Amino acid sequence: MEVTITTENFESYLKGDLPLVVDLWATWCGPCKAIAPVISELAEQYDGKIVVGKCDVEENDDIAIEFGVRNIPTILFFKEGKLVDKMVGAAGKAKFQEKFEALLA
Repeated sequence: MEVTITTENFESYLKGDLPLVVDLWATWCGPCKAIAPVISELAEQYDGKIVVGKCDVEENDDIAIEFGVRNIPTILFFKEGKLVDKMVGAAGKAKFQEKFEALLA
């Protein structure tokens, strides 16, 4: 299950017990829409192991600014509250799954 990440709840998810994946996107972004089904599928697959959140950069630009996001989609990977990886741009399911698995290693 995907959660909605906002400025108000980001810290609580970041400090949670599970690794966190944040998909930074916008409604007008074509590549963001293209990867959305893959991210949703992985969110279901890793439910209970990884928290997967969607963050609209237009509504929560402070999060994008904090992590130096200049292009979307950008996927941020956090483990134990620290940024451990980042992907910029669209990719196939296999590449995303590889990153998800690395979070659990």
